[in-house]
Amino acid sequence: MKGGHSFRLGGDELIKLPPASRLFLMPDRVPVAYDEAKGCFTVLDKNKFSGKITKCFSVAAFTPPGFTVTYNSSYKEVGNPKILPLFAYAACAFYKGEIYAAVIKVDADRRHDSRFINIREVRKNVVRFRRLFRHNRLARHLARCALSYNCPNAQNFFLSRYEAPLPSSPVCNASCAGCISYQTPRRCAATQPRIEFIPTPGEIRDIAVFHILKSKDPIVSFGQGCEGEPLLSGDIIEQSIRLIRKETQKGIININTNASKPNIISRLFDVGLDTMRVSMNSVRREYYTRYYKPKGYSFKDVIKSIGAAHGKGGFVSINYLTMPGFTDSKEEFVALNVFLRKYKIDMVQWRNLNFDPLRYFEELKMVIPKNRMLGIRQIMQTLKKNFPNLKMGYFNPSRIK
Repeated sequence: MKGGHSFRLGGDELIKLPPASRLFLMPDRVPVAYDEAKGCFTVLDKNKFSGKITKCFSVAAFTPPGFTVTYNSSYKEVGNPKILPLFAYAACAFYKGEIYAAVIKVDADRRHDSRFINIREVRKNVVRFRRLFRHNRLARHLARCALSYNCPNAQNFFLSRYEAPLPSSPVCNASCAGCISYQTPRRCAATQPRIEFIPTPGEIRDIAVFHILKSKDPIVSFGQGCEGEPLLSGDIIEQSIRLIRKETQKGIININTNASKPNIISRLFDVGLDTMRVSMNSVRREYYTRYYKPKGYSFKDVIKSIGAAHGKGGFVSINYLTMPGFTDSKEEFVALNVFLRKYKIDMVQWRNLNFDPLRYFEELKMVIPKNRMLGIRQIMQTLKKNFPNLKMGYFNPSRIK
């Protein structure tokens, strides 16, 4: 399913369910299937294949980081269903003893693969790091993220590898429909709570420098799922980067941001920021605004921040929050090509927009005809031809030169 439309999938649209995936049962949602005999789609509200007729529900696959969903699970809502939790809901199928999913692998990096995260080592190092950073509140916060919320970046900090998080802002200047750290009452639950304090520049420096000096190809990143918008702590971050760069020039300092404050972006690149990842659900102002619901900034500020970063020699990625049916609509794809060419974006990160697939189109107040959907896999292939130097993947790069 994409945007409420059902599709028949060929074998080239499915891959074996990746390791570390999960299967979700979708309550109050019954599957839509294709009836070969009748030559049409049909709703399966009863399971007729088990020998005893019972209720049945749609099933979706949630795949690990590095995979982008190309089609959502097909279903019809029944009754008065609650909004789905903040996950991505890939179509899946069972064939000859194997489960398959409608996803495409966009990044081979293993940094978030749970099979390669030694949780015993993480627990052991949490104890050790607590002694090393006895009075550092940020270290205690990251321990909670690693052990209670299974944040891969936090876990990798305690393993001294890859990308370490530097959350710094308990507040935000947007009200994103799919915010994973804050949801209004009667909506779905947030994935994890936000940090409740602003770390001092010294606390941030100690965590960052330790990780940079201990890791191979290290990255430290402001702007995490457990915080609001990092630019609202811009002064603290600026001081932190100064302190980090005073001690080491090694490693990549990155910020994941809504890019709402171009003046602060300029200042951060002046003192040693290397890369910026801008979160966007759409490159069109109207649909960006309907999803992000910005407070005190506009889409124009995002564009100015991209220009400011490039003006300082920075590397700019867009965190392109992907939803089948919208991201691959003809109008959005045409706009994306114009956007990439005009603003010289260095990288597109194809991250899934974790949100209820049908509610998303309600949020955007739009209906997209089935014949205007080009295909996620197809638009990626076309972009590679149109922009041969454009980096495409899922994770922040550790080497940008």
